[in-house]
Amino acid sequence: MQKTSVKKLALASMMVAVAVVGSTFSFPVLGSRCAPVQHMVNVLCAVLLGPWYGLGVAFVASLLRNLLGLGSLLAFPGSMCGALLCGLGYRFTRNLPVTLLCEIFGTGIIGGLLSYPIAIAFMGKTAGSLAFYAYVVPFLVSTVGGSIIAGIIVLALQKNGALHQIQAKL
Repeated sequence: MQKTSVKKLALASMMVAVAVVGSTFSFPVLGSRCAPVQHMVNVLCAVLLGPWYGLGVAFVASLLRNLLGLGSLLAFPGSMCGALLCGLGYRFTRNLPVTLLCEIFGTGIIGGLLSYPIAIAFMGKTAGSLAFYAYVVPFLVSTVGGSIIAGIIVLALQKNGALHQIQAKL
């Protein structure tokens, strides 16, 4: 039990590092910074570690990105909602397309809508003066890109049998 926890924690730490370093690759879309690597990490965490580790990775990565000036407060609702929903989606279905759709819905729709009150409360009226759905489009752009990348990686791991081996060792 303890060996498994250490392995999962080590992998989660590496996923945080990938998400933080990967956030240097971002592009602006409307009022948001789109960082597809975070969404790729969300899906990989869902498949390899489960929903709770995925949620923790998303939180720590968002916190570090904000502390390092690589992200905004909107990173929290976007990444955390997507990570939790796709983690739960994979846990209950073991189906990659469902997992990818859960990431897209969790980040793009739920995270985008939850960003509106955060923008009003913490980022000032200018950020909140947009319509409540204004964050949905940039979040969807980011999460669709990251989900496609993750889907390709997971399919490649499945095809050569590495995914099952990694999951068995965790």
